[in-house]
Amino acid sequence: MNVREAALDTLIKIEQGGAYSTIAVNDLLKQKKLAAKDTGLYTELVYGTLSHKGTLDYILKERIRSPKKLDKFVLPLLRMSVYQLFYLDKIPDRAVLHEAVEIAKKRGHHVGTSKFVNGVLRNVIREGFPDFSHLTDAERISIEHSHPEWLVSDWIETYGVEATEAMCKINNEPAPVTVRVNRKQVTVEEMMNRLAEEGVMTSRSELSVDGLVVESGNVHSTSFIEDGYLSVQDESSMLVADAVGVSPDDRVLDACAAPGGKAMHTAERMKDGTLTALDLHPHKAKLIEQQAKRLHIDGVTALALDARLAGEQFDQESFDRIILDVPCSGLGVIRRKPDIKWTKDRAALAGLPKIQRQIIDAVLPLLKPGGTLVYSTCTIDPSENEAQADYILSKGLEWDATLRDRLPSSVRSMVTSERAELKLLPTTFGTDGFYIAAFKKEV
Repeated sequence: MNVREAALDTLIKIEQGGAYSTIAVNDLLKQKKLAAKDTGLYTELVYGTLSHKGTLDYILKERIRSPKKLDKFVLPLLRMSVYQLFYLDKIPDRAVLHEAVEIAKKRGHHVGTSKFVNGVLRNVIREGFPDFSHLTDAERISIEHSHPEWLVSDWIETYGVEATEAMCKINNEPAPVTVRVNRKQVTVEEMMNRLAEEGVMTSRSELSVDGLVVESGNVHSTSFIEDGYLSVQDESSMLVADAVGVSPDDRVLDACAAPGGKAMHTAERMKDGTLTALDLHPHKAKLIEQQAKRLHIDGVTALALDARLAGEQFDQESFDRIILDVPCSGLGVIRRKPDIKWTKDRAALAGLPKIQRQIIDAVLPLLKPGGTLVYSTCTIDPSENEAQADYILSKGLEWDATLRDRLPSSVRSMVTSERAELKLLPTTFGTDGFYIAAFKKEV
């Protein structure tokens, strides 16, 4: 299969069919229609075009007067082509132009389509990359680093211009591949050696004793994930298991568990305890059960249940530890899911804090006296993080003063006040943006 046509099909599926980028990319790779040598370029074209979409549209907007009149493939094709022209130095301009015109000839409904594509791209090549110096900070960062202006403005207000630009810049870079070693099955050192024998070179994670960073090679080409030795997980979310500090025989509730990474990581550290994982959707609850089976973990029960109804299912004060990784805006994982920034807006996110508090209200009574609750999100929005931590405190819980001691040395210095919370920006360690807060219930 032609690599550029494959990337174009995926972009159309994401942008016009509503598919999630990670799922769409993985689905195509699983079909194995691409040559192995083309998989890198394929993923680069898809994620790169999505990440830089705002900049690409800015470049193209004056050259496309009536985009709705074009065949549905033309705008994604032009974006993908302009992305190659300005962001992929190893591909000659003439090759980009030739491939785009050939695809337009093949897919266009009339002969003018290929001529239009040819003309637009030649103009882009002739005029070069635009100058943004006349714009305001928010406008410039939004266009140059391809993030919605409303989001850039919000981040500038919270974090300042320099930090905002750095976050937007790193969000457009490929995310590292990191995996969690199932230490119930194998030691980290042994896993590194086994991976090396398969041509996958790794280094130890700064943030988790169970984590590995893939430096080279394709971990998905091995059987280690399928066989339960490894799970793909970002380093920042591996910190949740440390924050929970589970004991071998605890009774644990993960109230919003799918896809199950934090729940399984916690369960891997248990011996005779039990972990109950909830998710609103039955098919996701089933996926959690499959994860436990893959990892050879006993004591895990997955239920399809809205966390806001947890009080109807479980007795009060019946769990030693509760993980509350609530539904959130996901603005910390833009680097991995670039389509997120284009599918959300302020209005769509406004209702999330209310839902988060409904879940908090439902789950808090289930925690035993002396028990630990860990609240986490994969966003950097204070209204979903610090403000919700304050809400939990208002409900009678206290900060867990021992959180700092449970975290790895690399982040302990970041927990500096009496607040037992940790926020990682995408720029802190190059991980997903993430927030963790730990609380204790009085005995």
